[in-house]
Amino acid sequence: MLKGKTAVVTGGTRGIGFAIVKKYLENGANVAIAGSRQETVEKALNQLPEYKDRIMGIWPNLSSPEEVADAFHSVKEKFGSLDILANNAGVSSRTSLYDFTIEEFRKIMDINVTGVFVCSQAAARIMKDQGGGVIINTSSMVSLYGQPSGCGYPISKFAVNGLTKSLARELAKDQIRVNAVAPGVTRTDMVSALPQEMVDRISAGIPLGRVGEPLDIANGFLYLASDLASYVTGVVLHVDGAAMT
Repeated sequence: MLKGKTAVVTGGTRGIGFAIVKKYLENGANVAIAGSRQETVEKALNQLPEYKDRIMGIWPNLSSPEEVADAFHSVKEKFGSLDILANNAGVSSRTSLYDFTIEEFRKIMDINVTGVFVCSQAAARIMKDQGGGVIINTSSMVSLYGQPSGCGYPISKFAVNGLTKSLARELAKDQIRVNAVAPGVTRTDMVSALPQEMVDRISAGIPLGRVGEPLDIANGFLYLASDLASYVTGVVLHVDGAAMT
């Protein structure tokens, strides 16, 4: 579905991001794995030896326009294009408002919002010159109804939704589609570490009766990146087992 395309996946070293990387590779894309540190990126690359000719690693500071632009241009130089950006890097929080420091709040916004803006801007500049491309952002179910603590996280995801819809309208004339995927509860490292009875309790409140798997989310990213979604832009795709309805 993505043969001949090149993708950058931020936060691509583990969890949902790594599942997106593998799904894109399985469907023919070249992929640049972007992570926060060189060692975590290299660890991820080493898990994909069968794709060594179609993968590379980058680790720019996602809030630095200069570092991101240089990294993205290195991807284009290696593979010849940059067609897909999956903005998946992010951090969450469960800190009470009464204990929330301005430093923690700024960190969340810097990674979850500024990073998405900076990466989207750098990718769009390349995509415009190529005649088009796709940007997909990771949102969250809490972007619709908030959460009972850690307000910085849902605030950041509300912002991601607004950026997604605004860029979809702005970049359509350049044939750049912009969408988001809003995962529900997903079996990442954090969920996997929970007691099974707690996972069962969470699952009971989800109409499909289970938490999501990283592959479920990656399939949404594959669809939105592919030509099957050629007339889809400005959408926040819910992948949550109907938990948000």
